Amino acid sequence: MAGTQDIRRRIRSVRNMQQITKAMKMVSAAKLRKAQLKLNAARPYARQLQGVLERLAQAPVDVLHPLLKKRPVQKVVYVLITSDGGLCGGYNANLIRKTSGLISESQQPVKLVTVGRKGRDFFRRGKIEFLAEYTKLGDNPSYNQAKEIAQEVVRLYEQGEADEVYILYTEFVSAMTQRPSQIKILPIEQPEGKQGKQYIFEPSAEDILNSLLPKYIETQIFRTILEGKASEQGARMTAMSSATDNAKTMIDKLSLAMNRARQAAITTEISEIVSGAASLE
Repeated sequence: MAGTQDIRRRIRSVRNMQQITKAMKMVSAAKLRKAQLKLNAARPYARQLQGVLERLAQAPVDVLHPLLKKRPVQKVVYVLITSDGGLCGGYNANLIRKTSGLISESQQPVKLVTVGRKGRDFFRRGKIEFLAEYTKLGDNPSYNQAKEIAQEVVRLYEQGEADEVYILYTEFVSAMTQRPSQIKILPIEQPEGKQGKQYIFEPSAEDILNSLLPKYIETQIFRTILEGKASEQGARMTAMSSATDNAKTMIDKLSLAMNRARQAAITTEISEIVSGAASLE
């Protein structure tokens, strides 16, 4: 059994680690609240914009926008959104596992645009071709950062380097639940089934489409980045909460072991005293 001094040192070490994980949990909780507010503000706009574009796609006019044009799928691009840092539980691992599965199942060559250091570092070890990489977006990503990524994605599609573009990200459900997801952003799919109401577009469907389509790509990328940031902070808060609880459990076990070691030492000392006294009689 370890001595009391060794156990005391382990207790101090675990207690110091517990203070760190507790502080990280509180920081992540504060960042999560900010990320949730920003995400909740972005979601309705993104949904409404997608609805407008779906109605535009159904317009009974010949709209020949290059980002709507479908072509035989020979090249697929995944925009993978992970975090720059770690200590966030299975947030990155789950998304990377999903991405690896999709890549292995794909019948077409897959290329990557990575947002975040973790995804880039993992797939850099393989034979996947990288078209672009973006890191250090920070805890409060801006729309201009998403716009830069969207412009690169649009360029890849227009120049024929991608026939389909998917975003792989983590959807934020709650602080305890984050769901790896994927959405197809290019080309825009027309909704299935019967057409709904007919709309009159002013000045014209084509003019509106030319204006809104690039903004749609930017908005979708911005929303998924915000989803990822909220998911990252929620996963980190949960992971640090579990680490703090585990540290408390370990401290309790070590304290019990120290008390047992101290009791054993006292018992041994008493036995030695009694034995010594008996030998003098």
